[in-house]
Amino acid sequence: MHVVVNAATSADGKLSTRRREQVAISGPEDFARVDDLRVESDAIAVGVGTVLADDPSLTADGGENPLRVVADSRARTPPDAAVLDDRAPTVVFVAERAPDERAAALESAGADVVVAGDERVALEEAFAALEARGTEQVMVEGGGELIFSLFEAGLVDELRLFVGSVVVGGRDAPTLADGDGFVERESFPDLSLESVDRLDDGALLRYAVG
Repeated sequence: MHVVVNAATSADGKLSTRRREQVAISGPEDFARVDDLRVESDAIAVGVGTVLADDPSLTADGGENPLRVVADSRARTPPDAAVLDDRAPTVVFVAERAPDERAAALESAGADVVVAGDERVALEEAFAALEARGTEQVMVEGGGELIFSLFEAGLVDELRLFVGSVVVGGRDAPTLADGDGFVERESFPDLSLESVDRLDDGALLRYAVG
């Protein structure tokens, strides 16, 4: 299974403001590129933080909607979230510690709730379950906590990063890869820059992850 992390950051590496408010980073050309990537993917994955902050639908224009995937250890996804509408099937991975009533509410809202891990969602187990369903490509759209955890677990195959011409600033503003962070240089993900293309007023960087 091929895992593609796709994100748009400011020139200083921020995904949004310190208030977790969305910022216009890219433009029409990059929006079209992202939609094409959604269409060619079998699943789109986000962390629950992205669901709570942005309420994304994770659907695509101009093609069949892929499977929607939420990593949500404590089943905090609201039952009325856009990601649970009837436009595409949705899998919510929860941990064993997730309250039963919340998991039941998500199932009632139409989600396929799958337990993977004890305290937190075990991403290796969750992505193995996706692959067992026949998923060949997963597009990861955020947020920074999930992206860092996937890099940490060695599950990322490719990074597509649009860097826009804006500076957001703020030590508390979310970045591409939040979480605890890597300590030793030897543990940093091995990236190989494959291409750089100008889109809108920014650049699209494509990295292979070794």
